[in-house]
Amino acid sequence: MKEEKTVKQKKKTTDKKKKTATKKAIVKKTVVKKNYYMFKMNTVFLNVFSIFLLVLAGLVFYFIYGKNSINILNDNIVLVMFLYVPYLTLHEIIHSISYIVYGADFKNITYGAYLEKGILCCLCKQNINKRNILHSLLAPFIYIGVVTLIIGICFNIPGLVILSLSNIAGCSGDFVMFYHLSKLNDFEFSEYDDPIAFGLYTKNDFSKLKMTGLEYVSKKSKLDRTDLKKIRISGTSILLFILFYMLLVFTLFIE
Repeated sequence: MKEEKTVKQKKKTTDKKKKTATKKAIVKKTVVKKNYYMFKMNTVFLNVFSIFLLVLAGLVFYFIYGKNSINILNDNIVLVMFLYVPYLTLHEIIHSISYIVYGADFKNITYGAYLEKGILCCLCKQNINKRNILHSLLAPFIYIGVVTLIIGICFNIPGLVILSLSNIAGCSGDFVMFYHLSKLNDFEFSEYDDPIAFGLYTKNDFSKLKMTGLEYVSKKSKLDRTDLKKIRISGTSILLFILFYMLLVFTLFIE
């Protein structure tokens, strides 16, 4: 009898172990690993969208100044062109400030100019949450677009109005990303060494997402973020900056 009880107890113990092992196996199977879903900006679409926004900005300018628009533009164009690059640089600095305010580490933020690709950029090379990226995307539009536009109109500063409208027209990429990312949940955002691409770190399958202006590239388990040089300006950008300002100076001497 004792032997039978012992055998039964051993059998029960074995059955329990098997059930426990089965449960653990099921749990392991149900655990879904996070991956980075890589997306790249469609530069052709974004450039077309920027042109549309620029035309819209021109209509707003005409609505503000009416028949005097052309004269006001001519009177301020040289000053605006001198300030245009610093103003775009401020756009990227505001991106970075917003990243930091909402939790990013400054050491993981880099700046770059790649005019051959049509962009100045601020890249946050660490995972940040949805709240952070959405605030960062809209910050330049609000602070040196909408707010400065209101100031320029109220205090009659046409140059500031032109710069503000130009900045809004240059927010095409920010608008597209904000629109699409605001509709997604359960992800972390991160940029890396490519200035026109980013990754969304999530358990969800984002590979089938259709996002106008953005193209799905691939899925990765890890991001390559080796290039952490604080400021990177391409050789082409340096040449274009020099030519741009030489042309402005030459224009001043002609006048």
